[in-house]
Amino acid sequence: MNLEEKQISYDYIYKGKIINLRKDTALLPDGNTALREVVEHPGGVCVAAITKKNEILMVRQFRYPYMENVLEIPAGKRDKGNESPLECGKRELKEETGAVAEKFINLGQLYPTPGYCGEIIWLYAATGITFGQAQPDSDEFLSVEKIPFEKAVDMVLEGEIKDAKTQTAILKIKLLKDKGIL
Repeated sequence: MNLEEKQISYDYIYKGKIINLRKDTALLPDGNTALREVVEHPGGVCVAAITKKNEILMVRQFRYPYMENVLEIPAGKRDKGNESPLECGKRELKEETGAVAEKFINLGQLYPTPGYCGEIIWLYAATGITFGQAQPDSDEFLSVEKIPFEKAVDMVLEGEIKDAKTQTAILKIKLLKDKGIL
């Protein structure tokens, strides 16, 4: 069965610093048309850095859309241009936590909201952590926390960690550790 939709037209409603919003008309597989609202985003990267003491580096920051402090792994938006996901991950880890890693393990990609947003988040695990000075963006206020890895797994299962990319990375790492791969 053909499930593919084809873009007939599009109209930008908003172009911003982080996202663009467009309204598309799409041709459906049955020949009818439908309105599709699409958020364009350059993509992001997150890094689950594991210390020698088996702690995961987390950041707590106020997330305006939810009006609450959210606990998550270091992450950020890819710079426009040619910044690779790995370069972005290294940059964000250093900026937000001051940490540098010897080794990065690709954990794959995540589509956080495929119903309306084209964002892709690349996930990495990082080991061999050393610390320097954090350099967050001028509009970024956060606190760095080291949480024992097994406690972080429990926090995901108990609903204390709500961020999707953080949940995914922690649970993937847990499975890889249990299989002896990581």
